[in-house]
Amino acid sequence: MRVAVAEDSGIFRQALVTLLTTVGIEVVASAGSGEELLARVAGDPPDVVIVDLHMPPTFTNEGVVAARRLLERHPGIGVLVLSAFNETPQAMELFRDQPRGVGYLLKDHVTDVDSLRSALERVMRGEVVIDPDVVSRLVEARHREAELSRLSGREREVLALMAEGHSNAGIGKRLHLSARTVEDHVRAIFTKLKIASSGGAPGPQDSNKRVLAVLTWLRTAETR
Repeated sequence: MRVAVAEDSGIFRQALVTLLTTVGIEVVASAGSGEELLARVAGDPPDVVIVDLHMPPTFTNEGVVAARRLLERHPGIGVLVLSAFNETPQAMELFRDQPRGVGYLLKDHVTDVDSLRSALERVMRGEVVIDPDVVSRLVEARHREAELSRLSGREREVLALMAEGHSNAGIGKRLHLSARTVEDHVRAIFTKLKIASSGGAPGPQDSNKRVLAVLTWLRTAETR
């Protein structure tokens, strides 16, 4: 297997190259940016390319951009994207564009040489590889989306304002609703999200319920 590596951190890049060579994988090119990688493999593309999600100059999604360009210029090449953080939305751009021969792993799991080699072999064969932690997050996000789908449009508006820290009175003012109507919406949100309301006068228990409801909204919003 012939592999090219693109990673802006020289220390991590060298460690990765050493790890690969110790298990018999030939590293044919090593680069510190997406542009450098594209130039190095132009005349002799490898079987698989490993790219960091964040590289110069903006450190946003250069890895995905470089991967797209590689796949356009060299159809059939395998691409494995690495990231230090679970940044599912950015990485998933690549899977939407190219649903085969691509993978996404968190750097924490790259030190397991057997898992890394297996991932490289699979993307080289045209399979799709996604880090187990990423899969868990996607499943959780789908579950939370299902939870929020129970809410009406108005209830979502109320929950969004709760997430911004507005009290019931503040929500009523923003949405031109009576205090009783806001209370009804909040109670309905608790019920639909299966967060039992304590009933009666507002107290610490109700504050906790608001926090739980807001967390559900935030965790879903951050995956979009």
